[in-house]
Amino acid sequence: MSESEGAVISELGALANAHASAHASTHASAHASAHASAHASAQPSAHAEGERTPNARDAVRALRPSQIREVANAGFGVPDVLPFWFGESDQVTPLFIRDAANRALADGATFYTHNLGIAPLREALAGYVGKLHGATRPAEIAVTSAGVNALMLATQLVAGAGDRVVAVTPLWPNLVEIPKILGATVETVALTYGTNGWTLDLDRLLAALTPGTRMLMINSPNNPTGWVMTREHQQAVLDRCRQLGIWLVADEVYERLYYGDDAAVAPSFLDLATRDERVIAVNSFSKAWLMTGWRLGWIVAPERLMEDLGKLVEYNTSCAPSFVQMAGIAAVKDGEQFTQALVANLRASRDYLVTALQRIPGIDVRAPAGSMYLFFKLPGANRSLELCKALVRESALGLAPGSAFGPEGEGFVRWCYACDTARLDAGVARLRAFMEAHLAG
Repeated sequence: MSESEGAVISELGALANAHASAHASTHASAHASAHASAHASAQPSAHAEGERTPNARDAVRALRPSQIREVANAGFGVPDVLPFWFGESDQVTPLFIRDAANRALADGATFYTHNLGIAPLREALAGYVGKLHGATRPAEIAVTSAGVNALMLATQLVAGAGDRVVAVTPLWPNLVEIPKILGATVETVALTYGTNGWTLDLDRLLAALTPGTRMLMINSPNNPTGWVMTREHQQAVLDRCRQLGIWLVADEVYERLYYGDDAAVAPSFLDLATRDERVIAVNSFSKAWLMTGWRLGWIVAPERLMEDLGKLVEYNTSCAPSFVQMAGIAAVKDGEQFTQALVANLRASRDYLVTALQRIPGIDVRAPAGSMYLFFKLPGANRSLELCKALVRESALGLAPGSAFGPEGEGFVRWCYACDTARLDAGVARLRAFMEAHLAG
């Protein structure tokens, strides 16, 4: 298997413009100032050269590029590519949601709104969250411009430079990198893969939650593994955070995509915590209502945070678009039947793909309890980024590399199964052919 070349990073150095005037030669003595000597120097110091080079700050330059995007960028323009790399369905947003947005636009809903969202949407979300997780007031809800924006805002609220953040991995890379943008350090506690799929070593996580830890980030149901945190583990972690005053940021974007039992929603920290505790729950309209491109999410947090959260929203995005918020109301109020049907279809697609992949020799795959992905071991995936690029290049098959989700994800690939079985069949056939061509004998 050939390897694609890594991305070449070029540094652009800024060239100093000559500032000499027409009569500069007669005034050479005036160049004794610090400013003039810096321009006159034939060999500027490293410090001066650094100041002249237009670089971003160190924390930003140190961020990991998205390997998922790297693979997708390699696949854009490939004829007939099957794109299973992103976490979204191949279906468009339901018509009743699109109609609500169209009506809002026709009615002139094109202006700024309150930083924390329009009152009708906050009220609708409070009712929705209340039905799933217990009494929640509109004053404890903030509307955001997407789930990832909600994660950034939640982190900005409680963590900053020098703070220690703990995260459970493998994990969508955005969650690990967001605290680093703010100058925080991130310690990861890895899930373990075994005969029962992905499991959490609770003792390891509790041991990592030391005095001085500022924030814990947990994503359950998990992207990419589909792991779902048990109620008992949630209670133990919540008790530890209470004991040490640690903020708990729960990414519960996939809570409705849950197949573990007959419950309509996965276990949530909101079921256990009161609304005035150090718990911030983040959610999104993207998954349960197929609204990835709309960029709409929400936060459940203590009311005492909302004034400061509003300031952060103002200085980030000001507000979510008003007509998109109107579409969100339709999703929350009228979308339950759609969401239940979606989850049933996703469960069927999950089972279908698991069975198909298990027929390919060498693949180790198990059905996860949640989310919309299979995260499975694939021969040759010990360099998963190169493998996924080769799959795109040679087989027009788009998967996400396991290494994108942390070092513990190496050896795995992620497949989003939110599509019809015909597309899954085509993808399995391409994967089988690729493996036979490269691993035969």
